[in-house]
Amino acid sequence: MSFDFTISRSTGEPLNLPINVGDKVFIMGANGTGKSSLMQHLYMFHYSHNNNARWISAHRQTWFSSNTMDLSSQQKRDYENGMRSGDTNLYARWKDDYANQRASISIYDLIDAENVRARSITAAVDSKNMEYANTLSEKDAPIKIINELLHLSNIPIEISVGENDQVVASKCGGTPYSVAELSDGERNALLIAANVLTVKSGTLVLIDEPERHLHRSIISPLLTHLFSKRDDCAFIVSTHDVMLPLDNPSARTLLIRGCTYAGSSVSGWDADFIPPETEIDDDIKKDILGARRKILFIEGTENSLDKPLYSLVFPNVSIIAKSSCRDVEHTVSSIRDSAKLHWVHAFGIVDNDRRPEADINRLKEKGIYALPVFSVESIYYHPHIQGFIAQRQANLIGGDPSTYLAQAKNAAIKEIKPRIQRLSIRTAEKAIREEFFRNLPKKQDVAAGKPIAVSIDVDKFVKEESERLENALNLGNLTEIFSRYPVRETPALDKITKELGFQDCKQYEGAVRKLLIDDKEALSFVKSIFGTLVSDIESV
Repeated sequence: MSFDFTISRSTGEPLNLPINVGDKVFIMGANGTGKSSLMQHLYMFHYSHNNNARWISAHRQTWFSSNTMDLSSQQKRDYENGMRSGDTNLYARWKDDYANQRASISIYDLIDAENVRARSITAAVDSKNMEYANTLSEKDAPIKIINELLHLSNIPIEISVGENDQVVASKCGGTPYSVAELSDGERNALLIAANVLTVKSGTLVLIDEPERHLHRSIISPLLTHLFSKRDDCAFIVSTHDVMLPLDNPSARTLLIRGCTYAGSSVSGWDADFIPPETEIDDDIKKDILGARRKILFIEGTENSLDKPLYSLVFPNVSIIAKSSCRDVEHTVSSIRDSAKLHWVHAFGIVDNDRRPEADINRLKEKGIYALPVFSVESIYYHPHIQGFIAQRQANLIGGDPSTYLAQAKNAAIKEIKPRIQRLSIRTAEKAIREEFFRNLPKKQDVAAGKPIAVSIDVDKFVKEESERLENALNLGNLTEIFSRYPVRETPALDKITKELGFQDCKQYEGAVRKLLIDDKEALSFVKSIFGTLVSDIESV
């Protein structure tokens, strides 16, 4: 059985979404991108063509008014007809006219499934058809499956049907109690499982944000096992949890980045597919899921200084930190080399590390740009940026901005001068390593079988850096010093912030980011430091 959908796209050509029984599709996107609207659209589209769909929404009521079958069969049918019709209204995304009845219907279906199974087995036994009775008994009852799923999902409770058709729970073999007393997460797990396990074969099951009430350590195994138990159904799951698609590698993922409205209704979505067979590793898939079309991978960590600065310089671009230059290069190249990810535009920024021009150009051809300065601190503490900050401080607390700048400069030079040798060694170290790797034996050298010697004049490298740094200090050229040497390893930055009227570096760096938000000229200057990267990103 197949469910064929068409999704209108903001970018133009509609997206066809064929779903077969046994398929799993995850819909991912940030808040406000139109995921719930799309889920309702898919439900309404299917409802108008067929009637075998179940929409399970996390924002609806999740508590039980009763743990017994307190509905008649006619009441249940009436409520279900009303629910199916009501769920096609636009307001159903935020308003539920059948909140009380949904949980009751789940309990009804659960008990009814148990009773139907028991009656079928009894009838087979009564007719002396023991072979058929054995066949029926081999198919597990929904509650038995639910208990298995709860156990596999790290929920230490067991569900059973007690006297008077009451659904009760027990923990670790303890005294049974009403399922109405379950915790919020336990009730949600039970409701999701009961809904999925009791639908008819061939049903399209839409589950909206299941992680809203459940920790991923629970929802991930729960969904995975439900998929395997109901491979006679098709599933569409809307979620914020980027790991759920990775936990189900056979699933497709539909990324939603935004939507356009016509009045109060969504008329189109900015959407793309990541097929399950996309040949990139899970870490890269995780980076892409939920990201914008344009992604900038940078060296560092999520908490480093780089990310908040780059987020200001490159708006409307997802900034994702990777631990090393090699990781940045691998990720960008993998995305760019994947034909199936043609809609993702990946770029990278790496530290300069005294790279030779040929290597910088090689990286740029791959979409990876080497910073023209030593590190991100070189941007935060660039003399020109200090000038902007000094002027803002003068406007705020009074004083002469040129005096602030001169005192900051003198304080920085005073802290750097005693550390010329150490900074020179640190800078020369990178150049020496690069020189060493450039002289590593190549395949033909090894094939020749001759001794290989690599000789590097270490003292020469250090001496050249020392003379260069000393000359820059004598000239007061902070721009060169900050762009070439690891000044962050000295007290110089702390002294600068103090002279500019800040308590510490963190406060100063926050002021720089505020400056870039407020001052277009300052932002334009920082953008210019990145060369053509800004325009290259904007052009795609």
